[in-house]
Amino acid sequence: MAGVLDGKVVAVTGAGRGIGREIALLCAREGAAVVVNDPGVAQGGDGGDAGPAQTTVNDIVAAGGKAHANLASVADPAGAASIVEDAVQRFGRIDAVVNNAGILRDTIWHKMSYEDWTSVIDVNLTGAFNVSKAATPYFREQSSGSFIHFTSTSGLIGNIGQANYSAAKLGLVAMSQSIALDMARWGVRSNCIAPFAWSRMTASIPAETPEQKLRVERMQTMSADKIAPLVAYLASDLSVDVTNQIFSVRKNEILLFDKPRPVRSMVKLEGWTPTAIAEELIPAFRPSFARADEVSAHVFPYDPV
Repeated sequence: MAGVLDGKVVAVTGAGRGIGREIALLCAREGAAVVVNDPGVAQGGDGGDAGPAQTTVNDIVAAGGKAHANLASVADPAGAASIVEDAVQRFGRIDAVVNNAGILRDTIWHKMSYEDWTSVIDVNLTGAFNVSKAATPYFREQSSGSFIHFTSTSGLIGNIGQANYSAAKLGLVAMSQSIALDMARWGVRSNCIAPFAWSRMTASIPAETPEQKLRVERMQTMSADKIAPLVAYLASDLSVDVTNQIFSVRKNEILLFDKPRPVRSMVKLEGWTPTAIAEELIPAFRPSFARADEVSAHVFPYDPV
């Protein structure tokens, strides 16, 4: 039986472990040749190990699929370009880019260093730019292609101790929608996925209070393989008319996120003063205010299905 990705070539960053590995494995089972990118760094971006990427490749090949390991850092423009070049040189084309690579440098805002900030932005946001930019000339020439960017509810909703990661992940959404608009004329699409899954990236979530322990227990029931089917769909021709969207996967539940839109409006023809804002506008707007301490656990308080 033919897979939905027969004849396609997909590049997956951060594919040595966790969500990226499951994406690479499923894309291969669905018929794609896969470039498995992963420098094998620690969660914070340090070190390097060829093992994770090569293990994923070996598992794909052992199952009868096609794959190639790439160990470059997406934060390096030349390294990012090598991911796409490996796809074209080894498999003849590039059809989809999955920007999944990420690192964490979690720390509370007042202790966050410049290095904590730049290292996370460089991999999670600029890295996605680098790989996407490298694939763009090929997508334009063939008038097709799919960008799939991994955002996070840390960016869409917010999270404590992750100003760097949250900024990068919300920045990905902005980049994705601009790519979708700019590349529509060539039939190229760009979408985002916010995953819920237990992996190295979520294993650092604190579990000290009863509420935190419950959140971790929920996360541990959500396996990384649940994310892969949506990626395979978005990489395939089945999604040819789906672009500029933000999806989320929470175990067996797939969600569609809205983008920020006005929720209230108030006009004062004579113009506003600070006092009028305090006395008239804020009381009218307050019922629609977002919760000041909101994190994803408040938005998703129910057990994953």
